[in-house]
Amino acid sequence: MTQPGDYRIEPRVPGIDDYLRLRHLSGLSPFSREAAKKGLPNSIFGVCLMSGDAVIGMGRIIGDGGCFFQVTDIAIMPEHQGRGLGKMIMAALTNHIENKLPKMAYVSLIADVPANRLYRQFGFAETAPRSVGMARKVA
Repeated sequence: MTQPGDYRIEPRVPGIDDYLRLRHLSGLSPFSREAAKKGLPNSIFGVCLMSGDAVIGMGRIIGDGGCFFQVTDIAIMPEHQGRGLGKMIMAALTNHIENKLPKMAYVSLIADVPANRLYRQFGFAETAPRSVGMARKVA
């Protein structure tokens, strides 16, 4: 079993294969290889959670580069979940948010329950009832 000290964060966007694998294994909605190939290079910032040479988790920040940003793709392989590794990913993303993004930038995310508790620890607050998250998938 891997101990917490055996994990490390690498500041980089995951490759396409790791991205698609982690989304699938962690239960996130699937994307096509073509969509990932187009989208990943447009990331503002990304991190890979490593165990040895294996990418076992990830997180990204996407956005327009100036005004609006979104934390997305927080994913950890199921066998590594429940060890505080989401906090490692969010700490790295938060460091980038606080030190690299323009002042007054609006940073949002869509939180699946119970992950909303994790995001609160990093300064995110629910916007309802003033505003609510909405989404639409292209069919």
